[in-house]
Amino acid sequence: MILNHITILNYKNIKEAELDFSPNINCFVGSNGEGKTNVLDAIYFLSFTKSATNAVDSQNVRHGEEFFMIQGLYDLNGNTEEVSCGLKLHQKKQFKRNKKAYKKLAEHIGLLPLILVSPNDHELILGGSDERRRFMDIVISQYNPTYMSLLMRYNAALQQRNILLKQEEEPDEEIMSAYEEVMANCGEPIYKMRNEFITEFIPVFQNYYARISGNHELVGLTYTSHCQRGPLLEVIQRDRAKDRAVGFSLHGIHKDDLTMTLGDYPIKREGSQGQNKTYLISLKLAQFNFLKQTGSKTTPLLLFDDIFDKLDANRVEQIINLASDEAFGQIFITDTNRENLDRILERSQGDYKIFNVKGGVINE
Repeated sequence: MILNHITILNYKNIKEAELDFSPNINCFVGSNGEGKTNVLDAIYFLSFTKSATNAVDSQNVRHGEEFFMIQGLYDLNGNTEEVSCGLKLHQKKQFKRNKKAYKKLAEHIGLLPLILVSPNDHELILGGSDERRRFMDIVISQYNPTYMSLLMRYNAALQQRNILLKQEEEPDEEIMSAYEEVMANCGEPIYKMRNEFITEFIPVFQNYYARISGNHELVGLTYTSHCQRGPLLEVIQRDRAKDRAVGFSLHGIHKDDLTMTLGDYPIKREGSQGQNKTYLISLKLAQFNFLKQTGSKTTPLLLFDDIFDKLDANRVEQIINLASDEAFGQIFITDTNRENLDRILERSQGDYKIFNVKGGVINE
């Protein structure tokens, strides 16, 4: 898949941009806060129908403006696809494929697979379990549309059960049981899909980490779920009294987690900044590899946002070697340091473009 052209109007600090991209490598250079990341975020928006950094759509409208618009022209398996999104303040956003609006935004997920590697990824290691579940959800939903449907149904039932748990009066037994059955019926296949994904994902991830680190460290990834304790309906209902006491559901696939290790210890406790960043980049490259081999087998876009900071020269060199591999397709890279980008471009066998970004203005 190739993103040939993007039009951006009033998105974050970008007033107006019309950009034609290289099918190989596209680099954005500029100081911090000038808008490099906002270009990548606009590309991300076209794949996921939302921003990677701010889920409140109205807050992505440029200050002083009433709307934003993003439009991308793609080459998708030999076909031209136009994807656009527009939002006017106080109105519902419009998302269209080839000028036809989607009935449900979920129908779009997976059409334009994309992997973003950014400084915000450190929350995967340091943040709560919801960040690591989101990591799994983003990957699986891009190649399995059933997954997103099940997850939405599960979350709706979970929300209703939690409302009942917070009531002062005792909840209706039949209604409570009905929501629990939906959670179990949706949660068990979600667990199975997550477990299958992680089982296949781990060796790919470990291989990337070994290549970047020079085989200096061993890393691990372990999936934990309440589904491993027995039939999910029994697990959910077993502690209903405790759930009632705290006012929310303590058991279910909404509590699933990934344990991330360096050697035999949690990486968030043992890892240096460079090791943490290597771990995260390896996760994302493995995510890319996995998406490329599954679903529509469309090569995803790969977005690197300021990834070289806190890495030693050897690790930077290995990442550059990997990024220069033609297997990665179209790549978008931001950096404040032109030298890092020049080293990548020296190794590139194909076409490339460099864009300067200052104050939201982008020039090739």
